[in-house]
Amino acid sequence: MTRAVAEITDAPSHDPVGFEVHDHRQCVQAGLAAAEARCAAEGLRFTPVRRAALEILLSEHRAMGAYELLDRLHAAGFGSQPPVAYRALDFLVANGFVHKIERLNAFIACAHPGASHSPAFLICRICDAVAEAQSAPARGTLGDAARATGFQIERTVVEAVGICPACAAKAAEAEPEKPLA
Repeated sequence: MTRAVAEITDAPSHDPVGFEVHDHRQCVQAGLAAAEARCAAEGLRFTPVRRAALEILLSEHRAMGAYELLDRLHAAGFGSQPPVAYRALDFLVANGFVHKIERLNAFIACAHPGASHSPAFLICRICDAVAEAQSAPARGTLGDAARATGFQIERTVVEAVGICPACAAKAAEAEPEKPLA
């Protein structure tokens, strides 16, 4: 089973958000409030199914596949056909409330809703935990290459695979002590 923790903040931080354990009820409330406020301000339709999909992703605090989300939406009284989940996800991704994790073919609530940012996802190869961090592609090597060719970067997807702190600690505990030579 995958897991991830996301924290909702007003402005993006350069520190990764996602591997710490915390009580995230405030995150769910803040994420829904941010989405409701933005939708109201911009005249976007925050339908009950879109709200439910975001609430599920916020409360799960992990990357979730579309069909798993569809099952949860169906259990909450919404339709059981794939377009129900995909239309909600399309809206949520297009408006920056949710990100798609390409490697996992799954979705996770944005840790910085409403903030303009370029997220980088740190994905644990053991437990599939996901942390959202900030990337600055326009300032790095990719930005240099884009400027050299006259290319304007509009969107990047950065996904790094490695081992999260919890899995690294478990591996260290399970590793037998090596005798000193």
